[in-house]
Amino acid sequence: MKGRETLSNRFEDGVVALLPRLRRFAIGLSRDWADGDDLCQITIERALTRRESYEPGTRLDSWMYRIMRNLWIDEQRARGRRSQTFVSEEAGVAIGALGAQDAAVQLGDVDRAMASLPDDQREAVLLVMVEGYTYREAAEIVGCPIGTLNSRLVRGREALLVKLGEAA
Repeated sequence: MKGRETLSNRFEDGVVALLPRLRRFAIGLSRDWADGDDLCQITIERALTRRESYEPGTRLDSWMYRIMRNLWIDEQRARGRRSQTFVSEEAGVAIGALGAQDAAVQLGDVDRAMASLPDDQREAVLLVMVEGYTYREAAEIVGCPIGTLNSRLVRGREALLVKLGEAA
């Protein structure tokens, strides 16, 4: 009984430690703070309710990122079906607080450039350039060969440079 409690505590501590990274990835995938927070919450809930499927000794972060990515794909499919019936809302861009407007505008430019990337390129950029995963780890999370991930990353990086060059 005590061994199970220790494993459960380790699992929960690991999930809590991953929260900032998971939230950042969720916001990057969804292109929206509120949707990102919702995605992060759903991911945590799914991980906690299905913790028995996690294999101790394997990478908890990769397992959590896969859960999040799969949930996001499911959400995108559902949105696609809903968009055939409903008109989507326009999202506003928030500008930072007074005194930090230049930085906020630049960050907004980066956010808009990231949001304009195709999903596969945005995932690759987020995982490798923002989260710091190796190509192999990112390819595992996404479920594609390393060469494919590398191609997506190169195209995404080039598109960002073009878009940010236009913003300057």
